[in-house]
Amino acid sequence: MLIKTRGIILKTIKYGETSLIAEIYTEERGLRKYVLNGVRSKKARIHASLLQVMSLLELVVYNRDDRDLNHVKEVRPAHVYQSLPFEMRKSALALFMAEIIRKTVRESEENKPLFAFLFGIFEHLDQATGSNANLHLYFLVELSAFLGFLPGGAFSTETPLFDLQEGMFVTAIPSHAHYLDEQHSELLNQLLHCDLHHCHEIKITTVQRRALLQNLLDYYKLHMDFMPDIYSHQILHEVLGE
Repeated sequence: MLIKTRGIILKTIKYGETSLIAEIYTEERGLRKYVLNGVRSKKARIHASLLQVMSLLELVVYNRDDRDLNHVKEVRPAHVYQSLPFEMRKSALALFMAEIIRKTVRESEENKPLFAFLFGIFEHLDQATGSNANLHLYFLVELSAFLGFLPGGAFSTETPLFDLQEGMFVTAIPSHAHYLDEQHSELLNQLLHCDLHHCHEIKITTVQRRALLQNLLDYYKLHMDFMPDIYSHQILHEVLGE
């Protein structure tokens, strides 16, 4: 059966002499793997730049749910990046988000609200002209809602600490070490109540941003079974000073 769907490339590997296998998060079928035949040959009609990690595509694919690997019939860009591949900061943020998606989103079924969120955040990053300093933090907080462990409660004078293990704002220091202090708990609360277009307005220092990123990655590990290690955030630290 042929279906039309948008998709986000999360990973590609070489297949044979001229082909690729792409791991793609699709609007219609969730996470799927597809073979793209002949795209690495000299006479390929599809340019290699179209098939990079983070590429946003319009696809016509052969689909059989009883197969782990299907074939792509047609592919064209759903959004042509104007700045993202050429600006180091944007590329690093996008690669980080792509790695998080690949290691956390596992369902091979339709989830259009999740797809819209993911597609939209890459589009926003490409088109944004101002600061993107907090985008990866906002992304992790929002994605946690789709994964089933959005932080609960709210920061207040009565609940000034966030318990990473319980996923809640709490009144007192927990009996374990997995919690945020008052300062970082308040910043997390601000991220929970902002939107994509205003998250950069939250005042967070580089030191706070780095600590909060690690805290959120720890939060994911506490709430996901067999969460693999994440490596691309090291680029944000080492190359971008985040």
